[in-house]
Amino acid sequence: MPPVNPYLAAPLYAITHFDSSQSDSTPYGPPKGEYNIDPTNEPVVPGGPINILTLASTDKNYMWAVGTNRVAYVNVAGDNLTPVSSYEALADATKGKLPAIPDENFTAFGKMTAVGMNTTSMNETLLNLFGANYDLRFKNGFYSVVDNENTLYSDFGGNLYAFALKDPQNPAAGIIKRYELKNVLTAIQGDDYPNGTLLFGLAMTYDGHLIITFSDGVAVIDRNLDVSTASLYRFSDTEFLSNSPAVDENSSIYVASDKIMRKLVWTGTKLSGDEADGAWSAPYTHSEQPPVIKVGVGTGSTPTLMGFGNASDKLVVITDGAKQMNLTAFWRDEIPEGTERIAGQIPVTCGFITLPEWIQSEQSVVVSGYGAFVVNNMPVNVSPEMINQNKVLQVALMGPAYETSYGAERFEWNTKTHSWSSVWARPDVSSTSMVPIYSKAGNMALINGYREPQGWEVLGLDWNTGETTHQTIFGDVNFGNGAYAILQYLEKGELLFNSFSGPIRIKYT
Repeated sequence: MPPVNPYLAAPLYAITHFDSSQSDSTPYGPPKGEYNIDPTNEPVVPGGPINILTLASTDKNYMWAVGTNRVAYVNVAGDNLTPVSSYEALADATKGKLPAIPDENFTAFGKMTAVGMNTTSMNETLLNLFGANYDLRFKNGFYSVVDNENTLYSDFGGNLYAFALKDPQNPAAGIIKRYELKNVLTAIQGDDYPNGTLLFGLAMTYDGHLIITFSDGVAVIDRNLDVSTASLYRFSDTEFLSNSPAVDENSSIYVASDKIMRKLVWTGTKLSGDEADGAWSAPYTHSEQPPVIKVGVGTGSTPTLMGFGNASDKLVVITDGAKQMNLTAFWRDEIPEGTERIAGQIPVTCGFITLPEWIQSEQSVVVSGYGAFVVNNMPVNVSPEMINQNKVLQVALMGPAYETSYGAERFEWNTKTHSWSSVWARPDVSSTSMVPIYSKAGNMALINGYREPQGWEVLGLDWNTGETTHQTIFGDVNFGNGAYAILQYLEKGELLFNSFSGPIRIKYT
């Protein structure tokens, strides 16, 4: 496991992909077996319409729920999943142009089904429940981080917020803006940035500075959001970054734009891209914009670190942007003699006998030890009705209304031959848009997707063999759609399912 970052609220779940290495690996997981669950009867914290992760706080009895509309502080003690305070962050950031959405609207959508709908009828439903500009809610609150002072950092409406409890001894007293950086893009970059530049990711250095990834570069800033402390590294204007960074124990920052993988070095006072400081950059394969789900022409992955401590091979891994993607590993530090920065790559086939036009993922690579797991988010056939639609609409329909994606594959890195091999592949399982994870407790990879006749489900695939060892069946209701979020389990093996309409707590009995 990666070294624990002391400036995060907890070793697990205080950052979007679980830890600073972005492993998507958790010690917890579900029991083996098949379970039929009605999510409409389970505790839920309404929010969204996308809810990436319910984040750890410094108090194990509470967690921060972050949706694309609001943040909430949630009591999770015992069997609870009860919001005790909330803050309508997007309404605040947009001065009411994207107003708060009533809880009952999220609940209503969660209880509905997309079966039998099309782009027109679903668009009307989303407009009625989430407002005229519901698509503009996408990408708000996507990447968040909680520090060791229980301050939650997230972005809404172009503003960067640091949220805290008004009274830490009484969470019900409310949530306040501890710090705020309005119009964070202009505040840090001035007016010199390409049209369409966005804030995408947030992370934390190991000396307690906040990392911000923009689509055109990376910045490091003090946690009090004092803009005078910001250090910026810009990419070329032809690049576009759409993910968060991975960070190692030396506060080196690993980011992948749509064309170039980079290691940047935080010196403690400056963000450096100089080779003399240990930084590097390497181009990788990219192609064209996929028709659905995925963002950009390059990787869909937040980079994931592999190899820690005295490990012989220290790597950073992504899936590249080839139409039939490759799992690609880069040496993190010095390049061994006789090799190149790309340590190795292998085509992802997912076990298809005839390869489809697209095998692409919007999700990061799941890593445990030197094992890696990836999923395919591209259907074999994409309806013309779905192409060029906004991502919220696409993710609400793919599976129950339009053809879904199939395919997953597990790989292993060999530290003696410095090469990848495929361990197993499953062309028959579906992962539509949710980030897969690894459960140490069950030794399984876990995915969320839609397959008939079960409908929405969570599948656990044995890490060593690929056989199905767990299945949670939700049926057709939208509460079973994980919509770009991450699967998550609590200490007792309960599923904290970050659904389209808010996180749901599911207890297996």
